[in-house]
Amino acid sequence: MIFRLLAASLGVVATLGLVGAASAQEEAAAPKDSSAKPAASQGKLERATFGGGCFWCQEAVFERIPGVKSVVSGYAGGTVPNPTYDMVSTGLTGHAEVVQILYDPKVVSYDDLLKVFWESHDPTTLYRQGPDVGTQYRSIILYHNEDQRQAARKLYQQLTASRAFPSPIVTELVPLKRFYPAERYHQDYYRYHADEPYCQTEIAPKLQMLRAKLGGAQPRSASPSQP
Repeated sequence: MIFRLLAASLGVVATLGLVGAASAQEEAAAPKDSSAKPAASQGKLERATFGGGCFWCQEAVFERIPGVKSVVSGYAGGTVPNPTYDMVSTGLTGHAEVVQILYDPKVVSYDDLLKVFWESHDPTTLYRQGPDVGTQYRSIILYHNEDQRQAARKLYQQLTASRAFPSPIVTELVPLKRFYPAERYHQDYYRYHADEPYCQTEIAPKLQMLRAKLGGAQPRSASPSQP
């Protein structure tokens, strides 16, 4: 497991707080969307979709996980079709800033990705991550199939039982219905803008944490994602 330290200490908090865990939305069947399954040409690669604040931050973190092939920043979880960044920023579309991850399950498991997700942001703050405030910055897991839903619920329960966080987790757990890639200028943002103040104060510390958690294993260098 990538995060050996997490195995002993993390424990997902919440009714699972999953604020949306007990909702009818969570119980709905997984979406019949083309993004739910990797293309045949990609073999056994799988997808995961998470939102944990600004997608620039989540993208930079997951791009460095061994076994992750690409990370695309985008929007999901709302009701407005073909949203733009300006639209999502109003908080009126229902969409969250998310990342969609294409990964090799033989190298990194979905459980590993879940642990990275919960460790790389604060899942106990509602509609806020650091300086970013709004419903679009909520903590959310959008599962692609029943296996992913069950894996997320199981880890929630473990984290809750171990009281890994000082406050209850408010992460939403809902099926992915549609993923909309963000504008091109948002893709690989940290890779091309690492010297900007936001990247230095918000993203760089997350990457330092990642290196510390990985211990002996070194995260790979990020490679450009394809929007």
